[in-house]
Order: sequence, then C-alpha cells, then structure tokens
Amino acid sequence: MTMLTPRTPAKLAPPGRSRRERKAAELESRTRLVGERLAGISAGPGVRALQSVDASPGGLTRAEAALRLERHGANVVAHERAPRWYVQLAKAFWNPFIAVLVVLAAVMYWQDPADPGVVILSVMVGISGLLRFWQEFRSGRAADALKRLVTTTCAVRRRAGSGSVPTTVEVPMDQVVPGDVVKLAAGDLVPADLRLLTAKDLMIGQAALSGESLPVAKADTRAQDLGQQATTDPVEADNLALMGTSVTSGTATGVVVATGADTWFGSMAGSLVGERPQTNFDTGVRRVSLLLIRFMLVMVPVVFMINGLTKGDWDEAFLFGIAVAVGLTPEMLPMVVSANLARGAVAMSRRKVVVKRLGAIQNLGAMDVLCTDKTGTLTEDRIVLDRYLDVHGEEDGEVLEYGYLNAHFQTGLRNLMDQAVIDRVGEAEEVVVDTRFSMVDEIPFDFARRRMSVVLARNPLVDGPGSGSGSGSGEHVMITKGAVEEVLDLCTHMTDRGEAVELTERLRWHVTRIAEDNNRRGLRVLAVATRTVDTPRETYSVADEDGLTLVGFLAFLDPPKADAARALEGLADKGITVKVVTGDNELVAARVCADVGLDVGTVALGPETDALDDAELRALAARTTVFAKVNPVQKARIVRALQAGGHTVGFLGDGINDAAALRDADVGISVDTAVDIAKESADIILLEKDLTVLEQGVLQGRTTFGNTIK
Repeated sequence: MTMLTPRTPAKLAPPGRSRRERKAAELESRTRLVGERLAGISAGPGVRALQSVDASPGGLTRAEAALRLERHGANVVAHERAPRWYVQLAKAFWNPFIAVLVVLAAVMYWQDPADPGVVILSVMVGISGLLRFWQEFRSGRAADALKRLVTTTCAVRRRAGSGSVPTTVEVPMDQVVPGDVVKLAAGDLVPADLRLLTAKDLMIGQAALSGESLPVAKADTRAQDLGQQATTDPVEADNLALMGTSVTSGTATGVVVATGADTWFGSMAGSLVGERPQTNFDTGVRRVSLLLIRFMLVMVPVVFMINGLTKGDWDEAFLFGIAVAVGLTPEMLPMVVSANLARGAVAMSRRKVVVKRLGAIQNLGAMDVLCTDKTGTLTEDRIVLDRYLDVHGEEDGEVLEYGYLNAHFQTGLRNLMDQAVIDRVGEAEEVVVDTRFSMVDEIPFDFARRRMSVVLARNPLVDGPGSGSGSGSGEHVMITKGAVEEVLDLCTHMTDRGEAVELTERLRWHVTRIAEDNNRRGLRVLAVATRTVDTPRETYSVADEDGLTLVGFLAFLDPPKADAARALEGLADKGITVKVVTGDNELVAARVCADVGLDVGTVALGPETDALDDAELRALAARTTVFAKVNPVQKARIVRALQAGGHTVGFLGDGINDAAALRDADVGISVDTAVDIAKESADIILLEKDLTVLEQGVLQGRTTFGNTIK
C-alpha cells in the first residue's frame, strides 16, 4: 500500500527580511505547495487518490480512523483565539508612554514615598490601561457572540472491521481523517479537501474561497478525460471539493485527501496566527514615543550634569532632572487617547459597528483607500433574471414564459437561476400558465449535457405561448433550457417574430453573437428552445432532444445594491478611493462596478500581478480600480503595495479568501455574517454588510481622531 503523504513544511523566507515579509512569503509558499499537491491529485484518476491516502471505496474501519485521528490531529485549522483576560490586561499596559510614566513614578517613590506625584502618575497609568482593556475585552466578547456555537457533522462511510460491510455514520467534522469516504448532499458543508469519486448534478457554492457568486458544477472526471487542460488552481478543479465550501444541489461521494492545516483553507489560515503587522496608527504612536524617549535620554542627563556641576548639590540636581523628565512627558496623553477611543467605540456600536481593537478607530478615520469585495457589498448577493431576449436581443415575454414553464415543472432541486425565473413571474401569471399545461415527463439536468428538458401536454381549448388562438389540442411540447452551445447544437430552427425559420450558419452566427454580447456585459446566459412532438407518448429520453427551435435567451446577474452608488459617492466626498478586489470573473466585476458609478478603466487580473515585482505592482495598484480573478495571496500583496505607496488602507471582506488581506490592512473590516476566520482577522465588524454603515463608521472615526488631537 502507498503510505500516507506526510505534511509538507512551508519553506522559510530568507533571513534579513522583515517579520511581515517573512509572514507573507510563508503564506505564499505554503499555499503554493498545497495547491500543487491538490492539483496533482486532481489530475490523477480516483483510484490513485484512494491509494495516496491508503483508503478504499468502502471507507476506513473504526480502528483505522482512530489511529489516523491520533496521527494527524483534529480536522481544525489554525485560528486566532482571544487571549486570557490577564494577558489582555497586561497588553493594555504595554505602551512606551506608560513605561516612561511607570519608571518616573518608581524613581519618585524611591526619592520620596509620600510624593503626591507618585499617586497622580499611578492613577493616570491605571485609568489609561483599564479603559483600553475593558473596551477591547468587551468588544472581543461581542465578536465571539456573533459566531454560531453549533456542532456540525458529516456523513462518512465506516466499517466495524476489515471484512465488514460499510455503513454510513454521522461524525463531527473535527474527527474526519485522510482516507475517509464522505457522502455529500444538498445543504452540506464540505468537511475537508475531497477528491470526488462519484457525483450527480453536483453544484458547489465556493464564494468564500473564489469570490464567485454563482455555484459551480463539479464532477468525478478529470479535465483530461473531457479533453480540457488540467488546472493548477485547486479551486477551479472540477473534481475537487474543498474545505470551507458547501453543496447547493446534487449528491456526491469523495475521499478525504487533506484535513486541518493541510487543506487549501488551512494553508491560508495557518499563516494568520501570531503577531499582527504594525498599522499606521501603531507606527505613529511608536515613532512619537521613541522621539520623546530619545529627547529625555539626552536632556535629562545634560540637565543633571550641568545642574550638579554648577551648584554642587547632586541630590538636588537629580530631583531637578526627574522634574524635567516629568515635564517632558505628556502624562495625560495615554489616558486621553484611551478615553477618546473608548468613547468612539461606544458611539460606533450605536451605528452597528463593533470595534475589536481600539487603535483601528484612528486608522478607520485616516483611511484613504478602501479595498472591497464585490459580492454582497456592491451587489445584493443573489441571482436575478436581468433580461429575457429573443434571437435579435430584444425583450420578449414568450421567452420568459417558456423559461418559467421549464423551471416550474421540473421535479429536481431548483438551482438559483431556476428560482430567479420563477420569482420574475407574478402569481397571477403563474396561475394562468399552470392551467395551460400539465406535466408529462422530464429529462433531468446532467453536467455532460448541461441542459434539462420538460415535456408538457398543452391542455385542450386553452391557448399557450406560441400556439395561436384556439389551437390547444393536448399536444406535447418539449421545453429545453441550458448552456448556449449545447442547446444551439440541437436546434434546426429559430423563432423569428412569431414564425419558425431555418437556422442557417449565418443566423447561427448571429444568435451566438447575441449571447456573447450579453456575456461580455457580465451576464450568465442560458438558451431556451422548444419542440412540438409529432407522436405523443408517456416517456421521453435524451435522444428526443433533437430538432429543436430556438426561442431566445435568459440572462442572469447578481444585481447592484440600490444604495451602492450613493454610498460610493459619499466615500469619495470624504477622500476615500474605492478599489474592488474580487475573485469573480472580470466581465461580471466590470459590469457591476460600472453600474454603481466606478470608473473601471482596465481590469487587472490576479495572475498578471504574479509576474510583477513590488515596484511594478505598486504602480499598477495606484492606477487600477478593479482587480478580478484574485486569489488570497494576491489580495494581501495588493494591500501591501497600496500601503507602500503611502496610503492608509482598509479592506472589507467576509470570506476565507479575504483573511490574509484583512490581517495585512491598516484596518480590516468584516461583517457579522462572515466566516469565523474573517471575523477573527478583522479589526472592525459591521452588523450590516453595507457601505453606508461603513461611511458612518468613517465619520465617527474621524471625530474620535479629532477629539484626540484637540
């Protein structure tokens, strides 16, 4: 048997680089190694995937699963945990100013225990630290309360012994091990990285990893078997289901090839734990603190020496030097800063903004570049039917009616586009359409055909779409809906303003161009075709999907939010430049951004940034508004490039693929509905995924900063 693949350690960054650069290099190296391994598994047959983890299609025995759980550990990814309260309390007092005040108080106490200055300094230090501790501790608890405290299980094939029959059992996700054979169904979370062994009508929602709003089709075949080029990106592999995604429709079985930190998700999460990079606010406080400390280290000894040499009283000279040190130290500053930030955090909580780290308030106010994802921020995060077009690209109600009949009468699980068609038709129209037809048979959707058909009986003496007055006679009508290329290949005619005409090569080129034009506008397009059956019967098969007449097209979009354009204008008025950094398709991203009033210009693709050095990427980031097809490593690198250009950068995201960028940004912003790792990486959590809420937070942040300056 092939031995289990050991965990591959991430390559270390070369010495001499900053901690932040080493952390970024570690993340990039680890995700690349995990991606290469998963791509290799995707390119091989399913049998090889089973061999690589020493497994069989019947699953593991309970004893084998227990041994592997002990060897590989729980199926959990590294994540940041809030430190104990006493650690948070100690960190609240870890501040250069406070350190100076403590030293001065100690010296004053050593000189004169009854000196009231000791009490005053101690009170200043105590109030400052306790204010910061209490606010951050309370915000941390509020953030933890936003997480769903539920135990999630998954269906796994297990055997009692080596010769026993496998049974399906529910096990907690953290107990899944490499070699387990997992069964997936609609609504399930994918518990680990799986190589699919079987799949039927499987659609996976992987927006948290890729940023694509629509679910993607998955199958158990290799790209090579379908004549396609193998991908090196595991997210795009058709036969991999990755941890952190979910099943929207269909069923599948898959063998676990990686768990915990070895998964694609885990490779990103593992580099997010530990000390956070310094933000602009942290750097500014540190610089001012060190400047004052250096000034004191020079002035106090000079004053002490001059006073002692000229007056000859070294005790008095020492006290005078201490007095100078106290005079140079802004004793009230730590307390004023902490009090203002705490007050600002309370005010922001009333505006649906939870502040996890007080220093983020100043960064939010100082922010001049906001990087944001598209889905759910600029868009409504739902699929709607944007238009229904005839073969000339003109709106046609008959196309909508046929599309509705296909979606309404199918018995399988409706996908998001089917539901969008149904939602577009009013209840009154539904009742009328339902009386015209009755169900006869259906040919379900599959990913080889990429289409589905229903066969309906036209009820006698009832007009139907395209039937002509009084022609209802109980005849059977096949309605097919699916991918444009597959449906067009079956069409011999098309409907041209109510009449069926032969679909010549010239007309075929014409209708293909109509579909492509809508694709370029960022719309997902399906074709609708029909056929009147000459010899009605009870059952139909795939072979009957032939000689169809093309009716038109259905075009879908995740629509922009109604208030997105106004919110973007408000941010622009406040001097904040918005840049969209998304994993979605570049055509979709450009269309949405144009609809909300952003000047799109040239869209930069994530893979293009890999070939650029830091200086070139900094120049590209400065002039580019929209980045598409961007992976997590590229997102974080874009943020760092903008920071290197002198900007205070905020990042708004809610997915697994946003966590690295959230951590690297000066202010990481997430939402209460985000995945846990995004909320852990964020500095600020919005209780609504709305740019208007963020705009109010920016205003409050600037007010807080202004009060601190005063």
